[in-house]
Amino acid sequence: MSKLLDPNVIEQVKEAFQALDGNLQILFFEGDECEYCSDTQQLVEEVADLTDKINIEAFHLDQHPEVAEKYNVDKAPGLVITSQNGSEPVDHGIRYAGIPSGHEFSSLIQSLLMVSSGEPHLSEETLNSLNDLEEPVHLQVFVTPSCPYCPQAVVLAHSLALASDNVQAEMVETSEFMELTKEFNVSGVPDTLINHGAGRVVGAVPEENLITEIQKALTS
Repeated sequence: MSKLLDPNVIEQVKEAFQALDGNLQILFFEGDECEYCSDTQQLVEEVADLTDKINIEAFHLDQHPEVAEKYNVDKAPGLVITSQNGSEPVDHGIRYAGIPSGHEFSSLIQSLLMVSSGEPHLSEETLNSLNDLEEPVHLQVFVTPSCPYCPQAVVLAHSLALASDNVQAEMVETSEFMELTKEFNVSGVPDTLINHGAGRVVGAVPEENLITEIQKALTS
């Protein structure tokens, strides 16, 4: 089987992973008739092979429904990035629906580093706004692998999830989930849906803009 990562990328990721602090676990979810599941599993396994701080655990949506329900995963391929506290994975609400390929590969690496450090790199104002959240917030960032601005939107959403137990953030690869893409009339990316369409932000925006739209969605 040929590798998905070329030697230059492997060296860059190895160098980046020198900054990993804590141990991580990637939960991989596959399903039946899933075109990109095998490639996604291979991709994250190749990433995990570059460090002793990441391990992979694989599940099938139909064969492990209790695990899928626990982590609120309903799409395959699906990824959940967790930190490890002893033998138990710690869920930070960080999800991928679809293969993080192309430009999105950088968001995968950035999110792994962020979860490992436990530092979301957000402003004090944003952190205060997140602390004031009293309702759950579900973010879905629709992307394409060829979009150079999408990783910024994905990492921002993941940062909010890491900073708040009330936020869950999921990258959604548009071409793999066309039914969902059409349901929400996604025509340009990145497109961040807030609570299943209660609000949305089109484009890669500063964190204060996203926080403002989240607050509007929660009060509408």
